[in-house]
Amino acid sequence: MKVFDLIVCSLTVAGAALGTVRWLRVVQREHYLVGSGLRFAWKWWASGPENCLLGIVGLAAVGVSALFPPAAILSGGVAAAAPVRLGLRGRTGRLAWTRRLTTIAAVTWSIEALVVVAGSIGAGIAGAVFGAALVAMLAPAIVDLALGLTRPLEELFAARFVHQATNRLTRVHPLVIGVTGSYGKTTVKGYIAHLVGPYRTTLPSPKSFNNRGGLARTVNEFLGPATEVLIAEMGTYGPGEIAALCAWLRPEISVITAIGPAHLERFRTLDTTLAAKAEIAETARVVVLNVDDERLAGLAPALRAAGKKVIEASGSNELADVAVLSVDEGLELWIGGRRVGVAAVAPSDQPAALSNAACAAAVAVEMDVAPEGVLAGLVSLPVPPNRLQRYLSEAGYVVFDDTFNSNPTGARIGLARLRHEPQAAPSARRVVVTPGMVELGRTQAAENADLGEAAARIADQLVVVARTNRSALVEGARRVTPGAQVITVDRLDQALVWVRANLGPGDSVLYENDLPDHFP
Repeated sequence: MKVFDLIVCSLTVAGAALGTVRWLRVVQREHYLVGSGLRFAWKWWASGPENCLLGIVGLAAVGVSALFPPAAILSGGVAAAAPVRLGLRGRTGRLAWTRRLTTIAAVTWSIEALVVVAGSIGAGIAGAVFGAALVAMLAPAIVDLALGLTRPLEELFAARFVHQATNRLTRVHPLVIGVTGSYGKTTVKGYIAHLVGPYRTTLPSPKSFNNRGGLARTVNEFLGPATEVLIAEMGTYGPGEIAALCAWLRPEISVITAIGPAHLERFRTLDTTLAAKAEIAETARVVVLNVDDERLAGLAPALRAAGKKVIEASGSNELADVAVLSVDEGLELWIGGRRVGVAAVAPSDQPAALSNAACAAAVAVEMDVAPEGVLAGLVSLPVPPNRLQRYLSEAGYVVFDDTFNSNPTGARIGLARLRHEPQAAPSARRVVVTPGMVELGRTQAAENADLGEAAARIADQLVVVARTNRSALVEGARRVTPGAQVITVDRLDQALVWVRANLGPGDSVLYENDLPDHFP
């Protein structure tokens, strides 16, 4: 019997260890945030009847194994194979065995081993089997515990790299521009580099390197001795993080692009979001605000009272300090209430959010780029990848790639672009492919239902990807057409197959957002 129990224990431990890899990938994709393991475990086990049933079976088997040890194999098997659709290595975000992940994995497996050993000490092989079943089903919580235990070590590693970056900044002494906002950060960063780059040696932080580790790496690896301007995109998941970045980056010019419900699941309220983003003004001499956003317009008087120079930027009001407006001829630039001129830009090539162009233009003006130079730069503003890029597919249908967007404002802009795309024939079809929007907190269901409704009013077909927001999107679409047949798929590649099989010349499709595959 003991040999059989050893086999049961070994199989359960193997299942627990394999299942742990699944949750290690999740927390890596979630930037190692403590609590992300349990948060996503809840999402996944509740994501469908099959996962709900498997979760119940796995947990029940833990209890049964205390009296009947062979039941533990069920817990180990569930941990190894489920949740269904949550892969071990991943498709869109592959598991990467970095130094940090290896450390967290070692600590996690050590904790799991201690639980099994403690069980064996207390109740022999039967206790070890029960301990193995327990850790198999509690792997997400144990990964979170490992994240918390290793955080001080990671803080020490990060502090070393920040110290190196601080010394390098002192030596090179570039003018630092900080850019933050609920959305539009990467776009505005690219616009500033485009408008200022011809006149000053400029380094924008690459990709979405917008946290402490990414920005320290930007400085340590890319800041050259001739760099005159560093444009630092700054992201945050909560109060205090941007202030900590500014303590060593010390931006002289700061930009806030927008305040919205992105990451509202973490911030809880938009007032908290505003306060967290406003930390970027602490060291700045000049603050550029998108005053089309009423919360940022309301922030301007407080910043002025604090002695900051505030530049109000707008995509709709020519009376703002700097404005970029859409007119029939292209993009119209206004500075200080004076019309500078028009950059000839076709409607299809104009920025999705004019306020982003206005914020970048305001920075360029503050840095003494001549108005004519700013106007010339507006002609060829770069389009960031996957942010409402328009192109023609090989099959002849128009594609709007907005897969990097996950906020209500951007979604409305994307749908407006799809609606205004000229139809080659009355029979031409419009399609929206979306998994909806995430991390919107209590508003997520309502916002996605509104997105489904808006998509149904504009598009001939709605294709819903994944299950995270499926019910809300379908509910919204059926507000427009009660019997609407919405196409539902589990993965984006399945949606692509449907689009390629059903669309042709003259049709158009909007891909609105794309969830990484650690979301259900």
